[in-house]
Amino acid sequence: MKFLINELESHIKNPEDGLTDDIFYLVGRLTPFVNVDLLIRDPEYGTLLTWRDDIYCGKGWHFPGGIIRFRENISDRIKKVASLELNSEVVSSNAPLEVNEVIVKELKERSHFISLLYECTFLNSDVFNNANNKNKNIKYFKTVPVDLLPAHYIYKKYFF
Repeated sequence: MKFLINELESHIKNPEDGLTDDIFYLVGRLTPFVNVDLLIRDPEYGTLLTWRDDIYCGKGWHFPGGIIRFRENISDRIKKVASLELNSEVVSSNAPLEVNEVIVKELKERSHFISLLYECTFLNSDVFNNANNKNKNIKYFKTVPVDLLPAHYIYKKYFF
């Protein structure tokens, strides 16, 4: 067994930079992932969501988020999610608004998460609004969209 573990570890250059897909999914079959979700709300426009379309979660709107990497600070992951998914900078609350456990028994991959919801605001207050946003994969909603991903119904109370 130790030989197999050593062989597996030899394929990981630096876990802080992320893992190969094969190793990432193996880890996820053995232990829950810890992720951050970003709650960004505007009194005029509503709650900001991004579109997702993949084999694990399906098609639908979701709160921007990402899995925390090994030795990565939560605040750094929040900043990376804002940069990668929203091409923006945010400031987040110091503590999560909610901690949720999400288990999808029907799935083998990406089926167990500990999700930390952080309230965030854009550093530039008018980064997005539904009128001038050219990216159709990012949108504000005042009510829960019918195609909200099922795992994110836990956040339905955060719509105006």
